[in-house]
Amino acid sequence: MTKIKHLKYTRHEIIVYSQMMKDLEIKQLKELLSTSKKIAIVSHRNPDGDAYGSSLALYHYLLKLKHDVTVVSPNDCPDFLKWLPNQEDIIIFEENVEKGKEILNKAEIVFTLDFNALHRVGQQMQPVLEELNTTYVMIDHHEQPDDYANFMYSDPSIASTCEMVYHFLDKLGDLNKIDKTIATCLYTGIVTDTGSFKYNATTTTTHNIAASLIDLGIDHTKIHNSIFDTNSFNRLQLLGIALSNLRVLHEYKTAYITLSQKELNSHDFKKGDTEGFVNYGLSIKGIVFAVIFIEDQKQGIIKMSLRSKGTFSVNDFARNHFNGGGHLNAAGGRSEVPLSNTVKQFLELLPNYKKDLENSYEV
Repeated sequence: MTKIKHLKYTRHEIIVYSQMMKDLEIKQLKELLSTSKKIAIVSHRNPDGDAYGSSLALYHYLLKLKHDVTVVSPNDCPDFLKWLPNQEDIIIFEENVEKGKEILNKAEIVFTLDFNALHRVGQQMQPVLEELNTTYVMIDHHEQPDDYANFMYSDPSIASTCEMVYHFLDKLGDLNKIDKTIATCLYTGIVTDTGSFKYNATTTTTHNIAASLIDLGIDHTKIHNSIFDTNSFNRLQLLGIALSNLRVLHEYKTAYITLSQKELNSHDFKKGDTEGFVNYGLSIKGIVFAVIFIEDQKQGIIKMSLRSKGTFSVNDFARNHFNGGGHLNAAGGRSEVPLSNTVKQFLELLPNYKKDLENSYEV
């Protein structure tokens, strides 16, 4: 099997290589999956609905093909994803390192879903993946994939990895194997990464796929409510703190929020509690760039979520300055200096991007 040799891909190259997998490699991959294999499915650290939705959808599909398959997640998911079918079967690597290593070392195939660079699994799990002598299959919709996969399906124009898994099963000729359970997982990732179908990557194809999943009997209202409309009192109180910390820089069409570890602790912070907070800054009239800075003393970092409107690339901004990346209008980053220093660095960068922010477009 020939491994793809490009380290970074332009948008055109990604489309070409995506098509290559569909046209040239799918037969090889289908043959590979025709006999029982030990398979591991890996999601990125701090998994969201698309990471777990795509992983569990593929998990249930591969079980139907009689494979020995396990999902390995670097760390646990937020409470609002705990209801996903067989979520309890996922091996949490940081909680069970030896078991996780055993599964990965024995895997004949490793699927990496919803990420395209091995550092996205975190420092604890990354060296384990880098040392594996196995067949890697990447399915992902983020920009600028790294070179590690034997089979790569990469297309940043597609709204979610779950939508890509649907296309993947279609190309394998197995759409008829999608049942209500798989459909529930796929819909979860689609509704998560499209922001309930409002983001600009949403297409008629996205809606058609969602309709086909609803036709299989999923409870789309329950899925939406579980992800977006379930709050704890402490989370709402924390949101109040976040909004009181919101700062607006009209000169740069930018808004940002800070949350210290002390503020998180005082409101019994749980994983996922800050999900969506950054969007409040972006919702302000005239703002095209929003960031939230969250102190994480356990990891010794400042976690960042970046969002934008129009043509301003938070993917480039995060990659260039904050050890991150993602999509044009949604990305993540991190800093290893204190919260105040990180914000200072961020503010000092904004003058360099003033023209780009002004030209992103008027809102």
